[in-house]
Amino acid sequence: VQLQACGGGLVQPGGSLRLSCAASGSISSFRAMGWYCQAPGKQRELVATITSGGSTNYADSVKGRFTISRDNAKNTVYLQMNSLKPEDTAVYYCNAGRYSGINYWGKGTEVTVSS
Repeated sequence: VQLQACGGGLVQPGGSLRLSCAASGSISSFRAMGWYCQAPGKQRELVATITSGGSTNYADSVKGRFTISRDNAKNTVYLQMNSLKPEDTAVYYCNAGRYSGINYWGKGTEVTVSS
C-alpha cells in the first residue's frame, strides 16, 4: 500500500488548508487512518485519527479547529485545518494501520503558517 499526501503549503495565521491522503488500495480494510505531524527538532506526534467505523480522535491542540474525514469510495482521508496557528507549522504525515498491527506511512506534506 502506498499513501500519497498532498495539500500542504504556506498560509497566514487564521487561514485554512485541506490535506488529502490517497491510498493505492482500498482503505476500508484498515483499522484506522490518521495524520501525524513533526515540527523541526521535535518528535512526530498524533494530530488526528479515524477508525474504519468513523470514530475520530484528536490531539488537544487541534480540537475544534481540525477535522479528519474519510471517503472509502475514493480511498482518501482528509484533514481540514482551520484557524491555523504558527505552532501548527510542521511536516504532516498520513498513516494507515491494519488490524494485524502493520502500519504504513506516506511521505509528508509541509505546512507553514506564517505572516
